Amino acid sequence: MTAVPIDEPGGGEPSRPTRQEQEPASDTVTELAKGLYRLQLPVSMPGLGHVNCYALEDDRGLTLVDPGLPDQATWEALGHHLAQLDARFDHVHTTVATHSHPDHYGGVHRLRAEHGAELLTHSSFSSTFGPDSIWDEPDSASLDLADDEDLERLRQRMRQTTPWGTRREPPTVDQIRGWGGAGKNSTAGGFRVPEPSTTVEDTDEVVLGGRTWLAVHTPGHTHDHLCLYDPVDGLFLSGDHVLPTITPHISGMGTLDDPLAVFFRSLERAKELPEVDLVLPAHGHPFTDLAGRADDIIGHHEDRLQVIREAGLELGDAPVEDYMRRLFKERSWGDMAASETYAHLEHLWLLGQATRSEKNGAKTYRIV
Repeated sequence: MTAVPIDEPGGGEPSRPTRQEQEPASDTVTELAKGLYRLQLPVSMPGLGHVNCYALEDDRGLTLVDPGLPDQATWEALGHHLAQLDARFDHVHTTVATHSHPDHYGGVHRLRAEHGAELLTHSSFSSTFGPDSIWDEPDSASLDLADDEDLERLRQRMRQTTPWGTRREPPTVDQIRGWGGAGKNSTAGGFRVPEPSTTVEDTDEVVLGGRTWLAVHTPGHTHDHLCLYDPVDGLFLSGDHVLPTITPHISGMGTLDDPLAVFFRSLERAKELPEVDLVLPAHGHPFTDLAGRADDIIGHHEDRLQVIREAGLELGDAPVEDYMRRLFKERSWGDMAASETYAHLEHLWLLGQATRSEKNGAKTYRIV
């Protein structure tokens, strides 16, 4: 199989100063190490323009790490990139989902259904929103994304109460169609978390693409986040755990009690991995300084905690949305920003640096 090496023109570039993760998907397949290729797939989600799907070659064919969203544009892009490697869909014998977000596992469904590909995940792989996720309901999964009435029914089911007591505003019709495709037979089933064929625990060894990888469980961004570390060649498939120019979303709507504290511990653990020469993130370009980037991300969240502490001196006993407006620019206000604000407030509350009350069913916080 052939591809453009990373250090040649058109074969990928070293890190840009900002927002690599928002760049549109490249049409070029990049060889990063022997038998390891980056295939960028299109993504239209907040703050993202692509997902890096990594193809690992062995004598049986290919393993694909994070094969993108469950839409037709992703499927066609994946087929185009495989052709550049002189491969087809039926050469894919295994997939890996680093975590339970649809831009990472969505393509698994069709690869499994049409070509028998297996799925490897961490043992905790499950819906980010817990066992009552609407995506796991048979009714929701079968809704037709090309049908206006079905889409509105799906949006109504997404209007759930948040953990901090407000009503969640669902994505727009256009956003849902953009994430899942709107072509013939396009349903919400692609968002359902697939059942893994094989699961790994933290520190397990797994052979993929002719390399022996160490499974590294790194919860925080999600409860089930999995990184893969090749100590021989110093390669680290980081998923969304460590990204080059943006910080992963830390949600207060998941299953972790203190996702920010868990994320900090996972970042500290990543820093301790010896001799990581190349980090392969799920978005953006490969980079080299894992420990330095982890420190940057920790520092970013520490800065956010300080903003909340200072805002609390003025706000007094206030709801999550009031703190959100101090923490984020207006263009970012919404459920995601409120969710991350809530995660930070809960972290301070659990540290004893804030009190928590409830008014009219909504949580309020006072910095102490």
